Amino acid sequence: YLRSMNYQETLDFLFQALPMYQRVGKAAFKKDLSNTIALCEHLDNPQDKFKSIHVAGTNGKGSSSHMLSAILQASGLKVGLYTSPHLKNFTERIRINGKDISREAVVSFVQNQKEAIESIQPSFFEMTVAMAFDYFANQQVDIAVIEVGLGGRLDSTNIITPEVSLITNIGYDHMEMLGDTLPLIAREKAGIIKSGVPVVISESIPEVNPVFEGVAKECASQLSYADAKEDTPNTDLKGNYQSKNIRGVLKVVDVLRDQGWSINQNSVIEGLQNVTGVTGLKGRWQQLNDKPLTICDTGHNKEAFEYIIDQLLSLEFKQLHMVLGFVNDKNVEDLLRMIPETVSLTFCQSTVPRAMSLEVVRSKAEALNIEADYIQQVNEAITTVSANASKDDLIFVGGSTFVVAEIDNL
Repeated sequence: YLRSMNYQETLDFLFQALPMYQRVGKAAFKKDLSNTIALCEHLDNPQDKFKSIHVAGTNGKGSSSHMLSAILQASGLKVGLYTSPHLKNFTERIRINGKDISREAVVSFVQNQKEAIESIQPSFFEMTVAMAFDYFANQQVDIAVIEVGLGGRLDSTNIITPEVSLITNIGYDHMEMLGDTLPLIAREKAGIIKSGVPVVISESIPEVNPVFEGVAKECASQLSYADAKEDTPNTDLKGNYQSKNIRGVLKVVDVLRDQGWSINQNSVIEGLQNVTGVTGLKGRWQQLNDKPLTICDTGHNKEAFEYIIDQLLSLEFKQLHMVLGFVNDKNVEDLLRMIPETVSLTFCQSTVPRAMSLEVVRSKAEALNIEADYIQQVNEAITTVSANASKDDLIFVGGSTFVVAEIDNL
């Protein structure tokens, strides 16, 4: 008789038994949906038992998913939210009305599906998606917002038929898996467009619009671009880049209303003003300290970093400090070249296996004649920089989701 696993053992099983993109990178990326389909068939296809919204994109898909969830919650609906990666706890990936799935539910899912898991051998991500769909079906959510993990076409989440699909934008990220031109990356994201299901594009880019238009035409899907929306309501998510996300979200709300969903304008305004409170979103332009003003953000690719630097430079400060760490599959030189010479830099290293070692960061920085301090541990780096900064300085912490995840007071 096997005694049942506790929560920590269950997590270890999820994380270690199987390849996982978050830990090992490209080696965990599986190029088809067969495992997810097999696992969900075994579970009696839970993905067909609730309504959903599917969200893909290079940047902004997490923020947009949380905004949609907040608006739908403000409309009085029971809303599932599936996102990745998590920052502090695995349970953050699967939520209903802002409340994480319980640890007991995680344990019992793995326990009950052990045989199927051992025969199908799904990846960490495939298992987590099946767990989310099973949970949302059992809890009878009114609608679930499902964020794509990576890409779109071959992402494990892509077995749903949503009410509407949202693609936030297209930029260069994960190129080793999704293709190295914007149209190729766009084709992967466009893989979430389903037959007859409307699709919204938050940010149109002339170079990739034809890709979306072509796929939408093949699928007889109504395609809308959201850039034209005029004034956007406020949100509690700080970061100038959120205005583009809000436009896409508002357009999705329009589509849902056309389908008969009852979402009034007050719910939209209330939802957008309380995103972090009602959904539990962390790490998006989040303030960690007041004097010196300290901000963290999970943005980690070229486009996101451009926004971050522009916004930092628009603030008032005596000296700007950046505490940065990276993962080893990023083109870090691009990010380093964007940092103004006047910035005081400190590099650190998160504890995930995918983290870029400080030695590698140092060699890249020195090759670009960039002066910096190097402090291994994330919180030690923040503490040291804070201690040496004046109260009128500005400190930014980021470079990778995993650096932000390790911040103690997040």
